[in-house]
Amino acid sequence: MRPRSCLVSSSFLLCSTLLLSTTVARAQDSAGAPVVSAAQPSDSPVAQAAVAEEPATPAPAAAEPAPVTVEPGARPAPPVPAAVSQARSKIDLFVTAYGELLFGYHNYGLNQNRTGGAQRDSRLEFDTTRFVLEMKGMLPDYGLEVEVEVEFEHGGTGTAMELEYEEFGEFDQELDKGGEILVEELFISKKLGEHAALAVGRFYVAVGTLSEFSRPTDYLGTIRDEAETGIIPNTWDEMGVRLRYKFPWGLRLTGQLVNGLDSTGFSSQLWAVGGHQRRFEVQRATDMALVFRADVTHFDGFIFGVSAYHGDTTRNRPKADLVKSCEEANDREVAPCGYVSAPLTLLDVHLSVAKGPWSAKGMVMYGHLKNAELVSQRNARLSNLLGVMRTPVSDNALAAWGELGYDIASVVGLSNSHHLLPFVRYDYVDTQFKPREELYDNPRFRRTIYTVGVAYNLLNTVYAKLDFGHRRMGSNAFRPENTLRLATGFNY
Repeated sequence: MRPRSCLVSSSFLLCSTLLLSTTVARAQDSAGAPVVSAAQPSDSPVAQAAVAEEPATPAPAAAEPAPVTVEPGARPAPPVPAAVSQARSKIDLFVTAYGELLFGYHNYGLNQNRTGGAQRDSRLEFDTTRFVLEMKGMLPDYGLEVEVEVEFEHGGTGTAMELEYEEFGEFDQELDKGGEILVEELFISKKLGEHAALAVGRFYVAVGTLSEFSRPTDYLGTIRDEAETGIIPNTWDEMGVRLRYKFPWGLRLTGQLVNGLDSTGFSSQLWAVGGHQRRFEVQRATDMALVFRADVTHFDGFIFGVSAYHGDTTRNRPKADLVKSCEEANDREVAPCGYVSAPLTLLDVHLSVAKGPWSAKGMVMYGHLKNAELVSQRNARLSNLLGVMRTPVSDNALAAWGELGYDIASVVGLSNSHHLLPFVRYDYVDTQFKPREELYDNPRFRRTIYTVGVAYNLLNTVYAKLDFGHRRMGSNAFRPENTLRLATGFNY
């Protein structure tokens, strides 16, 4: 029955809904369909009896819609959207997160570039290392998946001053050192059959170990390995296209086409780490990079494989300052004779073991930069405002690391919910590995780190780690450096 009035204006939406439901019910009744009360579901005995008693008559032909009469001062009922009558696809949504807190004691000063190494000092450092939120949304009926990962580093965002000793003790204002909010992953993936998937967007570059094992419960130390993070970006993410194929018998192949690095950020101490394009809003992709990775997963608890990366770096620089010189230059073209080629090549072998009480990971990575001398010469003339090191870049770099732990939770009387792993770790990184003759092979860029510690986690959710690290440089002329760290957090 049509309501006669609505007492207050805030009930207009309810009145419109009642008018709409009454109109739909009358339309169904005029078409010959039985009207079932909302209090009696269609599968109830009363409803079934009403359907059984209704004689089967052919549906009448569609009639012209009757004109809608609107009373003076009243609003007409809104039309029924077509999407209301369509069933929505099933969406599976998963949300995960992890957070890290780090407390560290160091017995050496901040300036590690002194002639005899860092001075003796006793200092404490506390850090809200990172909070990472990851969300996955899947449409199983269509084989589609959307993944987003946002990372909050060092407690927030803002600007901060940094004392940079590699630039002769200058103070630099860095936007990212006071904290960052980073979108590390944002991609859409589509299944191609049973074993393949194609993704487009931002994702991790498939080299090294951190592209697969970056959560704090994936490795045993309080921090990620110093070897890998010493020559390439930490949890390296780029934009592009990715294709994966998994063979049923235990081989996983990954191919990627992503934007390349920016060689203005390359340096002596961190090699290609600073080439990650984060200084500008838009990433340059004039020079693209190809990535290939193969992982053998056939053996339970063992993953081992290789990966390769190759991409040029000069045309992604902020300015076209590495162009070839020629006699017939055209002022209307940025690079009439082309750019200097400085491709970066990375090769690695990696291993992961999780078998019974044993846990181990390891990697060896080699990198080569072509025309590193020309890159170094041009970088030395860059503006201070760009915020890069401007130090010579080596032609080659080498990194190797491994860790081994054994779970003793059952030995000390803990249940299966607990894991307690004493471990040892070895890191080696040389960012001036076999450099060109013109470049002095500085031993302070050859570092070896020995670490011992213990890692505990409960249900792989809450964890705590304690370790002691001893770092030595490539010459006894440099003073060794010791660090004691405590890390805790959660992984959900």
